[in-house]
Amino acid sequence: MRCTNRTEIKIIPSIYIVLIAVFVTNVFVNIEIMASSSEQELGFSHFLPNIITLLLALYVHRIGQSFDFDSDGETLNFKNNGVFFSKFMEYRVKKAEFPKRKLGKFRFIDYGIYSALTIYIKSRRKKGYRKYTFNTTFLTRKKKKGIVAALRKVLEATPKATA
Repeated sequence: MRCTNRTEIKIIPSIYIVLIAVFVTNVFVNIEIMASSSEQELGFSHFLPNIITLLLALYVHRIGQSFDFDSDGETLNFKNNGVFFSKFMEYRVKKAEFPKRKLGKFRFIDYGIYSALTIYIKSRRKKGYRKYTFNTTFLTRKKKKGIVAALRKVLEATPKATA
């Protein structure tokens, strides 16, 4: 099964531009208020829109990632990549490619405004599991269920080690 969220994340660059425009506009408004002699000093309420805009921009930057999943063949491929400059360069890249037999377990977290897939890979060199977390916020519910079903199928098909 192949899964990606390329169509869902096309809105992220537009959101970045709107947030930057709101931030810059509010900065200029605050400068005009400071320049006018009739207005009193700037209070916290004048800077509150900028603080909220910065928090929203950080949130959008955090969750604005593309996600690719491929379970066809003998390997599992997971990849997260940034969105804004993704046509020119790869940045914020997180990849995991490994044979299906090494998948130990997985956990899917969905909080509504943030969702993530955590996979645990068996390792020979290290005791225990290696942990990878991938951002899946912009996947549709149907795609998330498909990924969970594909990973469960892989875990069921993998023979368990007996003592």
